[in-house]
Amino acid sequence: MKKLIVFIMLVPILISGGCKVLGVLAVPTRSERKVPAEYALGREKGRKILVFVKQPVWVGAQANLRYHLTRAMNRGLTDKVKIANENLIGYEELADFRAGRGDFSQLSPVEVGKALGADVVLLVVVEDYHLSMTPEERYYRGGLSTKSVIFDTASGKKVWPQVKSSKSVRVGFEVEQRGQEIAIKRLMGSSAYCTVRYFYNCVVDKFKIGDDRTHIGWGE
Repeated sequence: MKKLIVFIMLVPILISGGCKVLGVLAVPTRSERKVPAEYALGREKGRKILVFVKQPVWVGAQANLRYHLTRAMNRGLTDKVKIANENLIGYEELADFRAGRGDFSQLSPVEVGKALGADVVLLVVVEDYHLSMTPEERYYRGGLSTKSVIFDTASGKKVWPQVKSSKSVRVGFEVEQRGQEIAIKRLMGSSAYCTVRYFYNCVVDKFKIGDDRTHIGWGE
């Protein structure tokens, strides 16, 4: 009944205001507005994608960051960008290739991608990682910094980002009380989300998450 009353009240306004009022009503709300994708990774169906995580030897970590971050990135590409699982080259296949090539460290991301049949390589370089426990509270605090680039293997050229040499993402938290394993998964998941969000039209209210530290004190 209330909706009917509101509609009846709006009719004269719509008639007198014409297109201007209709235009205002047609403007999307904040919950509907989206941040346009910087690179629509899912626009070309059927293309094979390789997530290639590099962890420099000087970045110390007890956990296998390559494994955890690759899985988190692939999950994000599936859930958010709607990339089919069969179009993602799994971590295990990349690990087998790495183990079988004595010259693996000398290969470029494009060369690795071509060898594995990828059309696109999402290179993610771990720049900094820390995870520590506060003895008095048994809580964990952590941080992860990465830089990402997308290469097209056919041309061998970088296709994203277009303006900068790479896209920097920093995530972190001061308190995680569910244990080390959960803390690691949280860092990987947050980093993956903050990277994958550039590959689809992300709703404005969901673009920024609590663990995102990218634009706090560091810039891009």
